[in-house]
Amino acid sequence: MPSPIGHALAGIVVAWIADLPPSGHTRRPVSDTESLYLRAGGGLTLTCAALAAAPDLDLAFTVHRTVTHSVGAVVAVGLCAAAISARLGRPIARTALTCAVAYGSHLLLDWLGVDRYPPIGIQALWPLNHEWYISGLDIFRQTARQRIFTRPIMLVNAKAVAQEIAILAPIALALWLVRVKAVARFAPEMARSHHPPE
Repeated sequence: MPSPIGHALAGIVVAWIADLPPSGHTRRPVSDTESLYLRAGGGLTLTCAALAAAPDLDLAFTVHRTVTHSVGAVVAVGLCAAAISARLGRPIARTALTCAVAYGSHLLLDWLGVDRYPPIGIQALWPLNHEWYISGLDIFRQTARQRIFTRPIMLVNAKAVAQEIAILAPIALALWLVRVKAVARFAPEMARSHHPPE
């Protein structure tokens, strides 16, 4: 299954895809003079990266790849994001959907990955059923969790992370370039809308 780095990168991709359609309620950067943090999407991008890696927190508390790796958890994240967005006065549907999809990206990557730890797969459809699902496509390498600071395990994990970056970084880079062009085009439009012609 993919590493937290791969999952976080997938969350960033989701945030940047969600930010592409224009919205009258979504604050978008208006110039390249803003901080890199704001140009990258600010708190929502950071939240999506964290949400995409969050399902693996179950390693510390319960059986891995069960409830936290399910559509039930995705729905719960979406509902929590909607409640928080409403309280903060943010666009509720868009933010909730973005957060839910970012969390759900973890399930997709795990489903597409190699799994050698029985039971194989994830309980993706919990609470509807308790079956385990895996695609068998093996797009992402297996990472190792035991003895992680030994040389062989570090090599296995480094190869997995390199592959994840090779797959996901070009997508993120393409989205970044689209965002940069959108910002460059959007800035003059915003300036005109704030300063009507005399």
